[in-house]
Amino acid sequence: MASVVDGLTGEYEGIVAIRKYDVQDSEAGASLADEHGVEFVPTFVFVNSDGERVDVIIGEVPEQKLRDTLDKLK
Repeated sequence: MASVVDGLTGEYEGIVAIRKYDVQDSEAGASLADEHGVEFVPTFVFVNSDGERVDVIIGEVPEQKLRDTLDKLK
């Protein structure tokens, strides 16, 4: 999934901010995981421009599902 996310990051640059966090080896990542109730990796948390969580996808999913969700944030 990392390569898919990397590709989407470049494609959506300037449209949607995509951030990746290591929830196991990063203090910032672990803090965000706690804040959003992340229990499984990968978990994709989608937050709108107001900072409100609008969607969560847990587990590996087809690239198109991520695209569809990102497109809703535009």
